[in-house]
Amino acid sequence: MEFKDYYDILGVKPDASEADIKAAYRKLARKYHPDKNKDAGAEEKFKAINEANEVLRDPEKRRAYDNLRANGYRGGEQFRPPPGWGQGQGFDFGDMGGNGDFSDFFESLFGRTAGGGRGTPRATRGGDIQAQVQIELQTAFDGGRTRVALHDNSGNERVLEVKIPAGIQPGQVIRLGGQGHVGRNGGPAGDLLLEVHIRDDARFRLNGRNVLHVLPIAPWEAALGATVPVPTLAGTVDLRIPAGSQSGRKLRLKGRGMPGPQPGDQLVELSIRVPQAESEAQRAAYEALRDQFAGFDPRH
Repeated sequence: MEFKDYYDILGVKPDASEADIKAAYRKLARKYHPDKNKDAGAEEKFKAINEANEVLRDPEKRRAYDNLRANGYRGGEQFRPPPGWGQGQGFDFGDMGGNGDFSDFFESLFGRTAGGGRGTPRATRGGDIQAQVQIELQTAFDGGRTRVALHDNSGNERVLEVKIPAGIQPGQVIRLGGQGHVGRNGGPAGDLLLEVHIRDDARFRLNGRNVLHVLPIAPWEAALGATVPVPTLAGTVDLRIPAGSQSGRKLRLKGRGMPGPQPGDQLVELSIRVPQAESEAQRAAYEALRDQFAGFDPRH
């Protein structure tokens, strides 16, 4: 059989931290999950990713694998386990993150039951399911509940109600324990990992915990200053516009962004809108304004 380089499979270095391994696994698992990726070879790639994660996420199995790898074995080379390997190792497979469908290489190192033996199969945890949930920006701000519909390979639908914490950010993962794949041989079910995506909002744009709103104002409001109502995710507030403001200027509403340990701010970008002259009197007003500011050149 061939030696498998689990670090290469996950695309991490041999000194990668636990967080690096977790991040690499999640990224690759999303990319090659059979429910999303129908390309030829995606399912086998997904199995290899699960197997690599099963070894590298567990400190004892990773230590044993690293000791073996230190002997000079490299990915793709012919491999035969050293005599006596696995005896007395005592590896625990009661909390497998994958679906238990591992390669001969894996089984030759760790077996499939406690202690590396191949007797009666031990109860194993079901694999996690990765999915996405789309929510409105207002829901992300307020928190609340939303429904998620899941479909299995047989077309059966399962609807779950998910609690959304206030201030959640795009890309954060909500874990629902026991809502993943069914365990094997009576083992516990895996978890459902929901990656949060926030829909575009017509009024606001999210930048981390800060929220950006573009505020249209009249030329006289910009020139003379004014106090105008501004929408925020927590309701409308009054904002003072300083005299002499220009388009693109950003004013800050402290603490009016997304909630969290350090709440964000709302940035209000001013956008001067010029009304059309629809009457002779309005046209005359523009001409008088031009004459009053004859020395003004907006291009300098």
